[in-house]
Amino acid sequence: MAEPAERRATYEDLLGVPAHFVAEIVNGRLVTHPRPAPRHLQASSSLGGELDGPFNKGRGGPGGWWILDEPELHLGPHILVPDLAGWRRTRLPSLPETAWFELAPDWVCEVLSPGTAVGDRAEKLPIYAEHGVAHVWLIDPQPQTLEAFENNAGKWRLLTTLNNQDQISLPPFDAIAFDLSLLWAD
Repeated sequence: MAEPAERRATYEDLLGVPAHFVAEIVNGRLVTHPRPAPRHLQASSSLGGELDGPFNKGRGGPGGWWILDEPELHLGPHILVPDLAGWRRTRLPSLPETAWFELAPDWVCEVLSPGTAVGDRAEKLPIYAEHGVAHVWLIDPQPQTLEAFENNAGKWRLLTTLNNQDQISLPPFDAIAFDLSLLWAD
């Protein structure tokens, strides 16, 4: 006897998730996890702070970007919520009126945690590549690392892995440099 087909998650399923969870639809499944832990938040908030002035506001850098925390991305059938994402204003001249984005970002940053690392790497990275995200950074607060990837014809190419107190000056934000240790809670 064949097993019944699994029902694909809907946006209504996502809206029914309590506010203290992050909810996504990945490959037809509703995926939830608790709000990020403090070390995760420290890394994400600090990175956003470092990029906001030079790239979002044009202070001490070239400007020309939207840098946003936890945007809701509607990429085909997938609904993803990266920790940070950025769009070049040449591709996204103004922010949408909706609560989500249908245009894939130019850059995404995922801060890894024990509960999200496998999904971020194995499920979300291929979706980002398929939808044309040009750069992805993966930050892991526990070993204090940053991995930078570039999309090369739909495949991720690792540009570098930085750790501890290394200097960050990486595409697409290589117009500035700052110390990786600024992201850590220690």
